[in-house]
Amino acid sequence: MNTHQNEVAAGNRFQFGDNWTKFLTVLNDERIKVATESLKAMLEVEDLSGKSFLDIGSGSGLFSLAARRLGAKVFSFDYDPQSVACTRELKRRFYENDPDWQIEEGSALDTAYLAKLGKFDIVYSWGVLHHTGDMWAALKNVDGNVADNGTLFLSLYNDQGGASKRWHAIKKLYCSLPQILKIPFAVVVYIPLEIRSLMANTARGNPLYYFRYIINYNKSRGMSWRHDKIDWIGGYPFEVSKPEQIFYFYKERGYILQRLKTCAGGLGCNEYVFRRGAHPA
Repeated sequence: MNTHQNEVAAGNRFQFGDNWTKFLTVLNDERIKVATESLKAMLEVEDLSGKSFLDIGSGSGLFSLAARRLGAKVFSFDYDPQSVACTRELKRRFYENDPDWQIEEGSALDTAYLAKLGKFDIVYSWGVLHHTGDMWAALKNVDGNVADNGTLFLSLYNDQGGASKRWHAIKKLYCSLPQILKIPFAVVVYIPLEIRSLMANTARGNPLYYFRYIINYNKSRGMSWRHDKIDWIGGYPFEVSKPEQIFYFYKERGYILQRLKTCAGGLGCNEYVFRRGAHPA
C-alpha cells in the first residue's frame, strides 16, 4: 500500500476521494454553473483567459473544471488517488485530450514537488490544507507557487476553541471505525445537531428556513449537502485557524488581503483571497 492507503487503513485519514466519487453521480450542469459563478465572484473576474491556475487538492475536480471553463490553463493535483481519478473523469467528460488541463497526484507537504510545478497566476486551495496533517507547513509551502502579483485563494476551517477540539475527536473516531459503522455513527452525531438547528429556526419564527437551506444548498458553490456532511464528519486530519492568524501569516510574506468571507465565528470555513506582491530578491 502507498502512504495514503496506509493512513486510511490506520484510521488516520478520511477517504475524501471515495466521497467525491459519489458526488460525481449527482454533478450536473446547474452545479457546474453555480461553481463557476462562485469562482468568478470571489476572484472578482469575468474570465480567466491567459491566466494559469493551480488547484491544490482538486477533490472532485469541479473547480478545476470551472477554472478551465473560464479560460485558465489549469494544473490540478491531489494527495488522494481517488480524488485524482475524479478530476481525470471530469476532464474526460468535458475536456478530453486538452493540453491546457494537466492532472497529477501530489502533496502540498512535498516541497520538491511544489518547486517543480513553478509559479501560477492563481493558486486555489479550498478546504484542503487543514487536512494535510501539517497545515502551517502547507500554508508556507504554497506561497512558493504564487507568481508576483498573483492571487492566492484559500478556504480554511474556523477555530471554534472547545467545539473544534470536540470535532477533532469525533472525526478521528469516525475514521477509526469499521466501514459498516461509519454511516450509523454519522447519523447518531448529526440527528441532534439537525434537530437543534430546526428548533432554533422555529424559535425565530422561520422553521421553513432549515428546509430551504438544505434544498438550496447547491446554489452557493454547486456542492451537495449530503456529501458535504460526510466530508465534514470524516474530514481528518483536522486543523483550524482564526482569520487574524491567516491574515498576519500572509501579511508577513508580502500579501494583501483582497476579500474575506468568514463563517461569523461558527462552524465551517473562512475564505481568503490574497494578492501577492513582488517576491523578495
